[in-house]
Amino acid sequence: MDLLLLFFSLLLSYLFFKICKLIDSKKDKDCYILDYQCHKPSDDRMVSTQFSGEIIHRNKNLGLNEYKFLLKAIVSSGIGEQTYAPRLVFEGREERPSLQDGISEMEEFYVDSIGKLLERQQISPKEVDILVVNVSMLSTMPSLASRIINHYKMREDVKVFNLTGMGCSASLISVDIVKNIFKSYANKLALIATSESLGPNWYSGNNRSMILANCLFRSGGCAILLTNKRSLRKKAMFRLKCMVRTHHGAREDSYNCCIQSEDEQSRVGFYLGKNLPKAATRAFVDNLKVITPKILPVTELLRFMLKLLIKKIKMHQNPSKGSMNLPPGTPVKAGINFKTGIEHFCIHTGGKAVIDGIGHSLDLSEYDIEPARMTLHRFGNTSASSLWYVLAYMEAKKRLKRGDRVFMISFGAGFKCNSCVWEVVRDLTVGGSKGNVWNHCIDDYPPKSISNPYLEKFGWIQDEELDTFKIPDGFM
Repeated sequence: MDLLLLFFSLLLSYLFFKICKLIDSKKDKDCYILDYQCHKPSDDRMVSTQFSGEIIHRNKNLGLNEYKFLLKAIVSSGIGEQTYAPRLVFEGREERPSLQDGISEMEEFYVDSIGKLLERQQISPKEVDILVVNVSMLSTMPSLASRIINHYKMREDVKVFNLTGMGCSASLISVDIVKNIFKSYANKLALIATSESLGPNWYSGNNRSMILANCLFRSGGCAILLTNKRSLRKKAMFRLKCMVRTHHGAREDSYNCCIQSEDEQSRVGFYLGKNLPKAATRAFVDNLKVITPKILPVTELLRFMLKLLIKKIKMHQNPSKGSMNLPPGTPVKAGINFKTGIEHFCIHTGGKAVIDGIGHSLDLSEYDIEPARMTLHRFGNTSASSLWYVLAYMEAKKRLKRGDRVFMISFGAGFKCNSCVWEVVRDLTVGGSKGNVWNHCIDDYPPKSISNPYLEKFGWIQDEELDTFKIPDGFM
């Protein structure tokens, strides 16, 4: 009897030990953001209204119709006068880019951002275990990741991933790579460098679907430190709760709506198709179907299901009222209250239409979409790094409190929609990051008006006729 009791006692102790060990090991698989640093290019790279006119004027492939199109596009873009462009544009060499232009642009980004980030956290480059670099439109030999390793003299056993061609959603793909590595390896420190090379990819032709990218994309980048180290957990800012990646590359229309290609004169550019809104909406809906049950409470899901059931019954009883003929890509409200499980919405700054569309679909207020709208106005669309500028705005405005959840939504060529949710693990409303990219101007935002002065300066073009059009002497 005593032996039997001893046996059961040992068995229970063993099971208890195993359960505790399992729970404890799961903590080592969590993915935390320790810190991040957005890149602020120097002020001599700032794109004013006057300079925008000069860039357009020296493109001899453009005519009056293209001028009118560009004016309409940039006036409605939501972009202000303090965004940044690559250096070769200011030197007037956008039609003759070199490989070194792209490399120098990236060096300026990572030397600044990674250097500031490691110095602020007092972390040596040799402590970095994992390096993930994503720059979609620049592929060099050796890779940009190798250049970073060489510059910072990182360890020879650092695990390296160099991503290209992933588009504006690449930074969340990089986070997903780190998250999956953390599942297998404990006590690690990861560094993500996310940016885009605009210099060698500036379009100098007259194809409207390709020149539009010049209006939207601007220089930027971000370096992010992630960890699953227990010793650094208390210093962390955010913990990754879940992530969902949606890829519609198998659909021909989605695949071709956003693609690097050549125009009729063999000029390389980035094509943005008219069916892009439709492809984005479809990918967004499919992504929401997967992530919504992961992030919202059961009560809200049940309420939505009941509402949907009632709606279907009414449609069955009166089919004519249920039918709606909406244009392709028209944002449709999700009908579910995401604010029951999310406090902050970090939206990719793909353009004013993207921000407005997501805001409408998720039934968000102006307060909710303010960070994305202000980021677009101040920094433009910085591609994969744009999400982190939006997050930095929230932090600079002291919105992020411990326990809050941040919903990140990004879109990218392919066509992809990636989203994730971060939990704020310490109060970020006090003090704030000394390296926040918004610190120098946050008190000026939001401004009374975000309308840009392009229409005021160039509006006269709208009244010009093709047969008599001539740019006035001394205008530029």
